Amino acid sequence: MTEKAVIMEESAVIRAMTRISHEILEKNRGTDGVCLVGIRSRGAALARMIAENIRKFEGVEVLCGDIDISYYRDDLLDYSQMPVLKEAELPFPVSGKKVVLVDDVLYTGRTARAAIEAIFSLGRPAAIQLAILIDRGHRELPIRADYVGKNIPTSHSELISVHIPPYESDTSVKLLDSD
Repeated sequence: MTEKAVIMEESAVIRAMTRISHEILEKNRGTDGVCLVGIRSRGAALARMIAENIRKFEGVEVLCGDIDISYYRDDLLDYSQMPVLKEAELPFPVSGKKVVLVDDVLYTGRTARAAIEAIFSLGRPAAIQLAILIDRGHRELPIRADYVGKNIPTSHSELISVHIPPYESDTSVKLLDSD
């Protein structure tokens, strides 16, 4: 894979996440009943970033957790790829809450669908919203994000690589060519 471009540097990622944090507060009229659920792995780091922003803006600790959606994926080809059966877990109940799912890239919509299914396995939330750093298009399911950091139209041969601590040493978004 070759790097084609750096789409967002650290300052742009921070600005986008700050804007998303404000939009979540505005749409939900504050933090009452709101919880953040990051989709592992980079979505979890982004959810923590939003939680920290909200703490700074409002002085309120928003419930924040992460979820592993491996069991709920529909794109595993055979049993050798099947994850170990493990129930979804969060350190708080989701029933009656406004759950904001957080992930790094929205592409086909299958990851978001799996995350929604995982959330419903834990209870019945009042609402589920989706916050995404990058929307690259090419949806296969009728899924759209409520909060988007940046729309980046891509071809199918291109990839988006989100770099964020603790997974990488830098914070950036890069466009890669898989050919």
